[in-house]
Amino acid sequence: MEPPLRRVLLLGEGNFSFSAALCGTQGTHVVATCYESEEEAAGRGGAARSIRRLRDSGAEVVFSVDCTRLKEHFLPGEREFHRIYFNFPHCGRKAGVRKNRQLLAGFFHSCTEVLAQEGEIHVALCNGQGGTPADQPRREWHNSWQIVAVAAAAGFILSDVQPFKAETIEGYTCTGYRSQDKSFCVEGALNHVFTRSTAPLCSTPLSCRTQLGSQNVSFQVPQVLVDKINRGFLEANSRHPVRTIKEKLSAELSQAFPLHNISSCLPLLHQGHPQGVCHSNLFWVSLSPGEAPSTEEISQELENTVLFSHFGQDTDKNVQEGSPVPKQFYLRPSLLPHARAIIKKRDFPPGTVQVLSGPVFRKCRISPHSMPVFHEMLVVLAVSRGTESSCIQMLVDSIQTTTNSLHQGVKPSISLQEATRLGAELNDFAAFERQLGEIQHFLCVRTEAEPSESCVGVVRTAPDELKSRELVVVSVSLNLDLLAMLLCGISDWRMLWTSDRRFLRQFAEGELRLFKSFSLYPPSYVHDVSFWLPGGEQFDEVAFHSLARRVSAEMIVSIQLRDDFQQPGTGRRSLCYRVTFQCCDRALGCREAAEMQLRLRQEMQQQLGVTLR
Repeated sequence: MEPPLRRVLLLGEGNFSFSAALCGTQGTHVVATCYESEEEAAGRGGAARSIRRLRDSGAEVVFSVDCTRLKEHFLPGEREFHRIYFNFPHCGRKAGVRKNRQLLAGFFHSCTEVLAQEGEIHVALCNGQGGTPADQPRREWHNSWQIVAVAAAAGFILSDVQPFKAETIEGYTCTGYRSQDKSFCVEGALNHVFTRSTAPLCSTPLSCRTQLGSQNVSFQVPQVLVDKINRGFLEANSRHPVRTIKEKLSAELSQAFPLHNISSCLPLLHQGHPQGVCHSNLFWVSLSPGEAPSTEEISQELENTVLFSHFGQDTDKNVQEGSPVPKQFYLRPSLLPHARAIIKKRDFPPGTVQVLSGPVFRKCRISPHSMPVFHEMLVVLAVSRGTESSCIQMLVDSIQTTTNSLHQGVKPSISLQEATRLGAELNDFAAFERQLGEIQHFLCVRTEAEPSESCVGVVRTAPDELKSRELVVVSVSLNLDLLAMLLCGISDWRMLWTSDRRFLRQFAEGELRLFKSFSLYPPSYVHDVSFWLPGGEQFDEVAFHSLARRVSAEMIVSIQLRDDFQQPGTGRRSLCYRVTFQCCDRALGCREAAEMQLRLRQEMQQQLGVTLR
C-alpha cells in the first residue's frame, strides 16, 4: 500500500519558479498560489512557463488567495497541508515593518486551520528582517518583523533556522520587489521553520492517593504540581534521561557493593514540621475529609520525619516531652526519612548499598536551575569506622565512571568539595540540603559547556545511626535532574518536564545525547511590579516566587529585585521586581504574558497583602 501524498502549500508565489522546482518531488502534491489574479500573475517574466509546468505535472495552481484567510480557499477535505511555504512575504510597495508584522500575524493564525498536526511552516525572510539572533547583522527589535513573537501569538514555535540558498533551487528567480517585476537581494536570507506548540497545560484540580502509615489516603495536589505528579520517569518502560542516569549509576554501584534497590511504595506525604526547614519551602497539603490516619500512626510518621532534619542526632525535644502532634501534612522534600526508617529497623546489612529514588518537592525561587520538583537518588551504606573516607571516594569514583560512559559530546568532571569551603556559591539545591542537616561534602560537576562547578549532590555521615562503635552510615543524595541537565546540555529545568514528545524522541532507551531544542529563541516579555509592604512585616520572597509560578503556569523564567525603597518619615518600604515571562517549550504570546502579569498583580494583593503602586 502506497503512503498518502504529502500535501504542500505555497503562498505568495511571484513567477511560480519556486513551486515549479518542487513539483517533481516524489510523493508530494503541490498546491501553488498567489495573491494576484491569473491575468496579473501570468504577466510576470517566466510565470506562464512555470504555471504550465506545474499543471502538466499534476500540481494545483490557485489564484487570488489571501494568506490570512486560507480556510476560505479550500474545501474541508483539502485543508490539511503537511508543509506550508511563504517566501519573502510583503504587503507590497513601501509598506513598513508594522504592516508586515500584521500580515504575518494574520498568516500564522490562518495556518492554524489548514496545517497538519505535525506539519511545518517555512517562512523565508531577507537578512535582518526576522529579528532573531540568527540574523547577521541583527536589527533592533522594534525595526524587525519580530517573527518568533508574532508566530507565538498563533501557537507556533520556531524549531529551525537555515540559510535560504536560492542558488541551489533549480530555475528559481526571486521577483516582486516593491510589487514590481524586479528581483530583491536574497544574500544572507534565512528560512524559518515553525511547528505547532503543545496545547496549554490543563489546570483542573487533581487528587492523588498515597500510603500514610498503614492507610491509603488522598490529598489535593498543589496546582503548580498537577502536571508533575505520577509522571513515571523512573518506571521500567521510561526512556527519560533521569531514569537512564539512575539505572546506570545503580549498575555501576552494584559492581563494587551488594545493592538493594528501593524505588517504589515510598509515601509522598510527611506529617508535622521538620526541624530546621523553613515553612515557606514546603508544599503543604490537606487530606481528603475522613481520611486522617490514627494518632499512633501519625506519631510514628512524625518520629521518622523529624529525625531526618539532623540525621544521626537527637529527636525533636517537643516530641520527647509529649507535646501535641501537629496535624499538618506536606509533600516530602527529601528521601532521608525513609532511609532513617530502614536504618532504625536494622534492616541494613553492613557493606550493602541501599538505593532509594523518587520525586521530591521543594518550594524555591524561580530560575532556570531551581527546581520545585526533581528526582532524588539516595545512596546509603554502613561501613566500618575509619573506612568512611575510602568508601566515599569509591562512591564518587562510581559516579564519575558512570557519567564518563554516559556523556555524548561533553566531558564531565566530578569533584568533592568540603562543606566548609562552599558558602555564597551554593545553588538552591545545596542550600536546601543544608536545612536538612549537617553535610560533610558537596558533590560538584563541571562540563566543557558549563565550566563553573554546579552542586548536584551532598555527602553525609551519621556515626551514631546504628548505635554501634564499629559502624558509620554514609549517605549520598543526588539530584538526578540537575545531573541530566548538565550531561545533556539542557539549560532550563522545565524542559525535563515538557509534555512535548519531541523531547523524549531524542533519547533512545539507556542512552544520553546532547539535547537539541525544538523551540529556538523563544520570545520574552518583561514587566515590572512595584508595591508597598504591610507595615512591620518581612517580605517572604519564596512565597512571592511560588505565587508567580502558580499564576503563570511556570511561564516565568526569572524574577529580579530592581529597587528597595524606604519612604522618609513614614518608614514605609517599597519593592520593585522585574518579572520576565518566557517559555522554553511552548508558544507564549505578548497578550497571554500581559494577562498573566495582571493576574499576578491581583493575586499579590489578595495572597501577600501588599499594596500595589
